[in-house]
Amino acid sequence: MSDKAKIVDGLQKIVTDLSQQADGHAIQSRIFASQGFNKLADKYAEHADEERGYVKQCIDRIIDLGCDVKLEAKKEAPVCKDALEFVEYDLQVSKDGLAWLAGLIECAKDDLTTFGILSDYYKDEESDMYWGEQQLELINLIGKENWYASLM
Repeated sequence: MSDKAKIVDGLQKIVTDLSQQADGHAIQSRIFASQGFNKLADKYAEHADEERGYVKQCIDRIIDLGCDVKLEAKKEAPVCKDALEFVEYDLQVSKDGLAWLAGLIECAKDDLTTFGILSDYYKDEESDMYWGEQQLELINLIGKENWYASLM
């Protein structure tokens, strides 16, 4: 498989998986808002919007590369009522995604436009991972109940 084909396959995977993740973050945002966790609701609503922006960039890049974009089936993802459970889940998604994304970025190193898009996305995901880790550390310091109170 050529580098271009690998890059397009990777961009398509981002389109499919990240649009699912954005929908999941939008759903979680509404759940957290209904529970009174407004700070967390706002964070995940903003995060969903950011992810949709990366999806659009990847779609545009696939088209620019002369390839077809697919609307693929998306696998079911969990919806959590417990904020801590979701932060732990989302942290693992970030860790797994970053490991995969690093390989795609390496493949795109000679395609500077794609490299730039993927690098920006990587930095955003890395920031999300650090935020999740920070939340778990905060819970260890102040306790779960105090952490929940801080989200209101």
